[in-house]
Amino acid sequence: MTSAFLTGGTGFVGGALLERLVAAGYQIRALARTPAGCSLLEDAGAAPILGDLSLVAPLTAAVEDCELVFHVAGVNEMCSRSPRAMFETNVTGTRNVVRAAAAAGARRVVFTSSAAALGERHGTVGDEDSEHRGRYLSQYERSKRVGEITAFTTGDRAGVEVVAVNPSSVHGPGRLGGSARLLLEALRAGRPWLVDSAVSFVDVADCSEGHLLAATRGRAGSRYVLNGASLHVGDLVAMMQEVAGVEVAPRMVPRWLARTAGFPAAWAANRLGRSTALCPEVVRTLLHGHRYDGSRAERELGLAYTAPQETVRRTVDWYRAEGLL
Repeated sequence: MTSAFLTGGTGFVGGALLERLVAAGYQIRALARTPAGCSLLEDAGAAPILGDLSLVAPLTAAVEDCELVFHVAGVNEMCSRSPRAMFETNVTGTRNVVRAAAAAGARRVVFTSSAAALGERHGTVGDEDSEHRGRYLSQYERSKRVGEITAFTTGDRAGVEVVAVNPSSVHGPGRLGGSARLLLEALRAGRPWLVDSAVSFVDVADCSEGHLLAATRGRAGSRYVLNGASLHVGDLVAMMQEVAGVEVAPRMVPRWLARTAGFPAAWAANRLGRSTALCPEVVRTLLHGHRYDGSRAERELGLAYTAPQETVRRTVDWYRAEGLL
């Protein structure tokens, strides 16, 4: 039985991966920051370990005798008034996990990066070999790219294999954050305001399978984009409308107007000491749009993607079951 150490197991992506690993017969130790998180992990079939990403020595003890490490934990935050904590987790925490894996004698670290880390230029399709545009749309994007570079360089120096998976927006039952929240609100609004842009996503089940395949088939030092579909935002809303059986009549916000929308919202939030879901980096990300090519994972890992209509159907069914529509 293969033993593995998992971070981020109480989150959406990490929780789905934990379920997949347990089903595949892995013996899992999983990190949690709170006693409540430990209880969730234990119920899911893992041996919980109370701790965090801040120190290498406790992480090394946790990884001891584990062949694999799945480092999923990360902070995905936009419009942050103080992004330092996000960098501490996404960059410093990643360095600590890779160092701990090497010190404990683990064979491989599978690092959950992000397709945002590709930094593809506007109007191009991002893949593993995309040339970075040289600027960042958000602090989150910066933290994930720096975290990925840190994972690879630390692995090289410490002598442990690192493979990165770069999921696009992960959708499926249980997801309410990020672009999934925007799409749910579009269904509920009836006549939502949308930005003329592209949306890329991967089914949460495919994301989990991609992690598992990266552990067993991925090339050390490589990254694998996980992306099942890239659609115009209007086409995705139309697909959700058809599946949900609700009437949605989107209205497109002119791009020139969208460019200015985030500044007054961010200014007001800062003046009032509050958070906001709309700020310049959100607007930049929306206007940039993202189209990704996830075919390397198909060719090299053997990953088969779920049809986008099926992902939407499963998601809408979950919305209904939770009383969200």
